[in-house]
Amino acid sequence: MSQTRRSFIAGMGAALFAPAASVRAQSAATALPLKNLGLEHLDIVVPDTAVSAKFYMQVFRTKLHQQPFQGGIRYFILLGELPEDRQVGYIAIGAGGTRPTGIGHYCSLAEHYDRNAVAREMEAAGYKTAQGSFGMWPDPDDLELQLFQPPAGVVKAAVPSELAVEMNGLVTPLGLDHVVLNVRDINASLPYYHFVYGKDVDGARERNPERLWLNLKKGTRIGLQKVAAGQSPAIEHFCIRVRPFDRAAVIAGLKKIGVEILPSDDEPGVVRFRDNNRIMLELKAT
Repeated sequence: MSQTRRSFIAGMGAALFAPAASVRAQSAATALPLKNLGLEHLDIVVPDTAVSAKFYMQVFRTKLHQQPFQGGIRYFILLGELPEDRQVGYIAIGAGGTRPTGIGHYCSLAEHYDRNAVAREMEAAGYKTAQGSFGMWPDPDDLELQLFQPPAGVVKAAVPSELAVEMNGLVTPLGLDHVVLNVRDINASLPYYHFVYGKDVDGARERNPERLWLNLKKGTRIGLQKVAAGQSPAIEHFCIRVRPFDRAAVIAGLKKIGVEILPSDDEPGVVRFRDNNRIMLELKAT
């Protein structure tokens, strides 16, 4: 056989086996840690979604959307202008039902999210897998994370709301800044968060030795904080990034609508308060 013919056959063989090799390489790739794109949204669980939506529209100068959901109305406080692909952060307001009032879950975006592949790796590592049709991933303390890949944003079923609300709130929201999770043991939780996000997200325990920051993309963060004695793990509070504002005027405006202002020495620069259902949140100018 001539050298030319042998080279041709070898080349054809390489071409035939290249796709198979590519498939093997892809299957060997891990789904975790995620290549995260930062925090996107969260949901709060309340007794009356309309009352809560009206409250939040007094705080945020934005637009309100709504969606029929399980016999009620779910509202969406948009944290920015709604683009064509609907990729915008938001606060979802859902009915409590049998769930306690509070922050239900938070959502992170990833460059690529394969729920089945993530489930296999979670299970192999001894962690719980996603619960329900919405895919809520419980951490070691059963605090819920939702994952999406872009475009995600506000669901298409959500339309501009007809609820009569304030259209000139106190501050203009720009997106979710951070969430703080109260966990039983930071060091026991950390391997899970390294598994999900990678070890390079670790931040510092600067002002509070009982809190560790995990730095995600787009300047967003997750705080892991030791839960106070006698309390249960929970998503303690969330922070919304907003346009610069007059602090004294905003605090006065919050007090006018009956808000309880809270001290924030551990996070200087934010305005911390409780909403009408005593859910803690913060405003941070950027």
